[in-house]
Amino acid sequence: MSRKTKTIKKTLSYFFISLATLIFVAPVAYLFIGSLKPNDEVLAGLAGFIPEHLSFKNYGKVFKTFDSEATGYFWNFYLTSIFVSSVVVIGGLIVNSMIAYALARLRWHGRNLVLGLVVLLVILPFEAIAVPLFDLLTDYRNTYFVQYIPFVASAFSVFLFYTFFIGLPSEIQESARLDGAGPFRVFLQIVIPMSKPVFASVTILTFLAAWNSFLFPLMMVDSGDVRPLPLAMSVFYQQQQKEWGTIFAFGVLLVLPVMIVFLAFQRFFIQSVASSAVKG
Repeated sequence: MSRKTKTIKKTLSYFFISLATLIFVAPVAYLFIGSLKPNDEVLAGLAGFIPEHLSFKNYGKVFKTFDSEATGYFWNFYLTSIFVSSVVVIGGLIVNSMIAYALARLRWHGRNLVLGLVVLLVILPFEAIAVPLFDLLTDYRNTYFVQYIPFVASAFSVFLFYTFFIGLPSEIQESARLDGAGPFRVFLQIVIPMSKPVFASVTILTFLAAWNSFLFPLMMVDSGDVRPLPLAMSVFYQQQQKEWGTIFAFGVLLVLPVMIVFLAFQRFFIQSVASSAVKG
């Protein structure tokens, strides 16, 4: 391949990557810029990208709207979502990684059957079990417990951990066992340090799902004291007379924690995607 051909291919690659980045970044940029604009200037087509007449008044309106016992308090919604999402993420990392380790590295009767059930549950949509869960947990409505307990154990997370653990070199673990280390010690001191990419990936995906959870809280929560942020967003949207600048400001506050979590774990997430591509 000639040098000129390589240069053309490289230029085209950068062009398409830049174009794809622009397509994905444009809605986010529109959201952030719109949240700082007056309501009548937000939905203005491409002109909405022009940063004119910017202020933080829309954010102040969000806080003022939810600042009473009747409407609930905005920071209470925020803390509810943070607490529930944190429990789902931390609990899920512990439970799902241990289940996956048992499936990938331990030998016991019924292991293949359980693995098959996990794969089956991965393709089962949550909507299929939402009503039975509602009936099962109806006594715990309007609590934090009902918002996180059904989501700590996740077949999808177990499968992600399993596919990563099964690809780890078994020689290191076998050497540790010969030195007298039990399964739990091997998991803590060898498997976990080698599995940072998959832990980061599961953290991001689990936090995203937990933070944006809407259907089940809609079914189980009608009290402002334990209302998560996405549900409060829905109530806010219905109550407002379509003040789009304020709605955009609420949207920014809603997506900000997700962006922070992704930026915090992106290095390991990219490593996980890259290693999966190499294995594939």
